[in-house]
Amino acid sequence: MSGSAEIICIGTELLLGEILNSNAQYLAQQLAQLGIPHHYQTVVGDNVLRIQRAIAIACERARLIIFTGGLGPTPDDLTTETLAAFFDTPLELRPEALADIEAKFARRGRVMSASNRKQALLPAGAELLPNPQGTAPGLLWQPRPGLTVMTFPGVPREMHDMWHATAVPYLKAQGWVNAVIHSRTLKFWGVSESGLAERVAPFFERENPTVAPYASKGVIKLRISARAASVAAAAELIHPVEAELRALGGEDCFGVDDDTLAHAIGALLQLRQETLAVAESCTGGGLGQMLTAVAGSSAYFWGGVIAYDNHIKEKLLGVSADTLAKVGAVSPAVAEQMAIGVKQRLGTDWGLSITGIAGPGGGSADKPVGLVYIGLAGPDGVSQRECRFGSYRGREWVRLMSVCTALDVLRRKILSLSA
Repeated sequence: MSGSAEIICIGTELLLGEILNSNAQYLAQQLAQLGIPHHYQTVVGDNVLRIQRAIAIACERARLIIFTGGLGPTPDDLTTETLAAFFDTPLELRPEALADIEAKFARRGRVMSASNRKQALLPAGAELLPNPQGTAPGLLWQPRPGLTVMTFPGVPREMHDMWHATAVPYLKAQGWVNAVIHSRTLKFWGVSESGLAERVAPFFERENPTVAPYASKGVIKLRISARAASVAAAAELIHPVEAELRALGGEDCFGVDDDTLAHAIGALLQLRQETLAVAESCTGGGLGQMLTAVAGSSAYFWGGVIAYDNHIKEKLLGVSADTLAKVGAVSPAVAEQMAIGVKQRLGTDWGLSITGIAGPGGGSADKPVGLVYIGLAGPDGVSQRECRFGSYRGREWVRLMSVCTALDVLRRKILSLSA
């Protein structure tokens, strides 16, 4: 079956930004994996006329329309009744759906409200899409030739289970799935999105696999997507393109898919059988948190010191009081001494430190908000790096960039020693 899909998410709370629309992202990913083209997404508030307009538009440009939300028992849950009215189809009470809802309330020791009977109403001719967890079933419906409609509750966990248990087998049986779209994402640090795009520009003209750049929280990404009969076949198309992009990216490329800089550091340290300790000031433990988010990090990460106050820098890390008095805590010398101190006191191969001004206050003309120094002490000595992250993106941005850049400094240093 040919044709594209459209996702329509119902809920005024989505328009107000009260909750994140993770359902649209999930469904988009799932459609891509199944190889079903998907060109539009719509978010509509709890309003009958606006939902009907969205349905009318979707019917003109899609053959598969997937709804999430609006299946609850309250008056503002309008999806099912609006669909029935739009396609001029009466609602029917489905005994099996009502019995399921009643049983779930009984198992929870609760009395079902009369309003919950509304959830057992489906348009005549529609198939029930069972909800194993919640009280809101969905529907599978072909209200007119060449058009398929699916509805799911807005609760992500319920929707995920219903999608895999019923929707995917249905789509496969109906001939929607005749190819897959498989993607692999390369991740880069230390290069701008525009700079990387210029470096790999010819790849953006390819059709299968396609290559597309985007950025998220300082990480620059290249997504390679291939369409093929199977994931294995798509992976074969992706492999040579990935190899070429990695060669062009060089050391700027630190991983793929779910990899983080902390994953990259862990792999390098384990390969060399070396250990790491950290000393943090302005990041307040963020560096240690990112490192320990990786399972198995205890094999190489021994611990750290959050030296927020100068007294702690002196007493625990051995930073010179004279240095602090002369150049201040945010300085190259203090960054180096912090790195040396934590390396020596914890007995590790590497010591990594961060000291800076995260803001919003505390800056000056000489030392503005966003000024950060990273210190690194290792087998071949000590070094430091000055970073200026600016203040326009706020305190948390400075802290995140400090942590990621510190990890990247260590990563590149280890790579240079391993070359």
